[in-house]
Amino acid sequence: MKKLKLNSGSVWAGIITGVLSQIKDTVALKHGKIDRGEYAVHTAENISSAVGVALGIEYGAVLGTMACPGIGTAIGSILGGIVGDGLGRFIGQKTSNIVYNQPIIKFRANNVSVTNQVDCGNESENQDQIKIK
Repeated sequence: MKKLKLNSGSVWAGIITGVLSQIKDTVALKHGKIDRGEYAVHTAENISSAVGVALGIEYGAVLGTMACPGIGTAIGSILGGIVGDGLGRFIGQKTSNIVYNQPIIKFRANNVSVTNQVDCGNESENQDQIKIK
């Protein structure tokens, strides 16, 4: 199996793709077009896309070379990068939505009142009650 090296073109293509996408999202955050939650989702998506591009180029090239050395390598690299980018973005978006967009149950203390009621006619002198408005 072929090892990816930091100086290989596929890794640099992935890094450049991820950095450019992250710059675009950072500008959108700065101008208020997206909020911090969306920014976190986009960041995870950009990272997984960068990895997808790098792996897609590498494995697309391998498959293209097996099919038709030369032109198959080039076509496989391009198609692999496109598929890797799409798959990486899909996986990044789904997983980051699960992590960053969990529904949070908000409990408002001002809607709950606790009272201690004394009823002399019953056996128990103290009855604690919780009322939800």
